[in-house]
Amino acid sequence: MDDVADLIQDSAETMALYDVRYMTEDIVRLTDISVKCCERVRDAVKLLDKIADHSVADAALKTCEEIDRLESDADRVMRSAMSKLFREEADVREVIKLKAIYELLETITDKCEDVANLIEGIILENS
Repeated sequence: MDDVADLIQDSAETMALYDVRYMTEDIVRLTDISVKCCERVRDAVKLLDKIADHSVADAALKTCEEIDRLESDADRVMRSAMSKLFREEADVREVIKLKAIYELLETITDKCEDVANLIEGIILENS
């Protein structure tokens, strides 16, 4: 979870460092997915102390599955964003900036998925 927090901070600092003056639709979409992933991680972690209850364990597993789905959505958005970026953006500096930001935002969802996988393992060990 520390990696998730670090990446959120890195994303914000990178946007300031690179003097990003507008948010592309893809940045907004990746940010929305990242926020949803973080919220689901929060929800799953809150359930950990009650996973002895079968219904709570099932709810936590469903939350982890949703995180996996969100991470897959972020992968698709990033691939589409990169394709559009390299096809349509003429300014090389903008390509470099946006590519780095897209990758950071997508990596947030990857790290959330890592947390979800750990939670799934804990639940399976205790079932």
